[in-house]
Amino acid sequence: MYLDRTVKRVPRPLGMTSVRILAAIAEGSNYGLDIVTSTGLASGTVYPTLGRLRRKGYVRPRWEDQRVAEREGRPRRRYYELSSEGREALEQGAAALRGMLRALPDPAGEAGRG
Repeated sequence: MYLDRTVKRVPRPLGMTSVRILAAIAEGSNYGLDIVTSTGLASGTVYPTLGRLRRKGYVRPRWEDQRVAEREGRPRRRYYELSSEGREALEQGAAALRGMLRALPDPAGEAGRG
């Protein structure tokens, strides 16, 4: 079987989970547990998704200073911020989700939401 490696793969669009996490970061939730709380998603969903978003270049992580965490009596936090690619991905993903929602039938029986 011949595999043509010159063909580019079409990137998979962001799912609702990734869009929710990027939106939470854009709205000021910047560390894991804060993102879990603001999105209502399970930590077992948020942390792997943050890893994927980091590998795609959509978020940039940074560890807080150990002294801050010690002063507050807790473990260090890993803070996330959106990259310019992440902001663009959030805009595109949110637009795609809005388009899908408009395509759903209205519960009152009308087609589309306009």
